[in-house]
Amino acid sequence: MTQGSRKKFLVLITLLILTLGLAGFSWAQPYGMGDCCGMAGFGMGMGKKGGRGMAMMQMTPEQAGKAFDLHQKFMNDTAELRRQMMVKQAELAELWRAKDPDQAKIAAKQKEVNALRDQLQEKALPYKVEMRQICPMMGQGMGMGMGAGPMGQPPAAAPKK
Repeated sequence: MTQGSRKKFLVLITLLILTLGLAGFSWAQPYGMGDCCGMAGFGMGMGKKGGRGMAMMQMTPEQAGKAFDLHQKFMNDTAELRRQMMVKQAELAELWRAKDPDQAKIAAKQKEVNALRDQLQEKALPYKVEMRQICPMMGQGMGMGMGAGPMGQPPAAAPKK
């Protein structure tokens, strides 16, 4: 491998790892993690659940502190699992980039990624239950998604002219 090819390869791998890391982080977020108190985005914008900022505004300072501490504990407790997931996803991407992708190897690596994701989801369950105890509004009109109105109802149709 020439020096120029090596540099390009390292840049490509670095970008791939960063991209997969960000994707892995978003996949690693437990479903509904940010439904309460804006913890997935810490109230920064509407996000994919549509209403985190509003939930953040409705918290007391005590709730915000508890929610932040709980979220930080979850992130610390799952750091190694998320790291493993990122590495496995990079390995999977490498298998897909092969000139002749080996279906059996790809399927086996995908099972490893899925097993790590499942472990992360199991760890997320007590986190979500405790987060709901801190912030009871979780699931009550939050997480309605883009275009949904109050309490998850779709917006009313525009009047016809």
